[in-house]
Amino acid sequence: MKILYSPASPYSAKVRMAAQLAGLDAEGVLTDTTAAPAELVDNNPLGKIPVLVTDDGLSVYDSRAIMQFIDRTGNKRLYPRNAAKRTEVEVLEALCDGICDCLLAIMYERRFRPEDKVHQGWIDKQWTKVTRALDHLEANLPRSTKALNGGHLALAALTGYLALRFPGQWERGRPKLKRWSAKFAASFPELDTLRPKQ
Repeated sequence: MKILYSPASPYSAKVRMAAQLAGLDAEGVLTDTTAAPAELVDNNPLGKIPVLVTDDGLSVYDSRAIMQFIDRTGNKRLYPRNAAKRTEVEVLEALCDGICDCLLAIMYERRFRPEDKVHQGWIDKQWTKVTRALDHLEANLPRSTKALNGGHLALAALTGYLALRFPGQWERGRPKLKRWSAKFAASFPELDTLRPKQ
């Protein structure tokens, strides 16, 4: 089993942490989406990561579909059985992924457009969504327990991506979120190594 990934991608980080937590033996395959290698586009016509490729050749993408696959096939459940609690975890994951969507939109705007064509209004709109959502997380953080779920992993991936790409721009006024991230790193060092990095 393989996971095609990029080390900086928060979505890749989330599924790699999930695979490790659930005891799935999945080899990480470093993948450059810009180069659109055959292994990537043959397994995901969108050319996006992460992609999980099973031993029998099944391709699973995007990150939430991979999380559900790992939940069903791994040795550890990533989502509660109770319907209400499961919905709570899935909504947390969706919020964290949505924040990452906005952060990536900012990064792509800055990275792929010529400087004179960068649309600051677009960046500001995305950052407004990010700050509003981070404030919501600060006020509604999930309880930290030894039993991690998909929402916790999405939050760990998000805070790792923020630390990587937006250091010093998100922590102020959010001490609980900052502490949560540090506590995750200290409590789960083996998963912390899979958070977004260069």
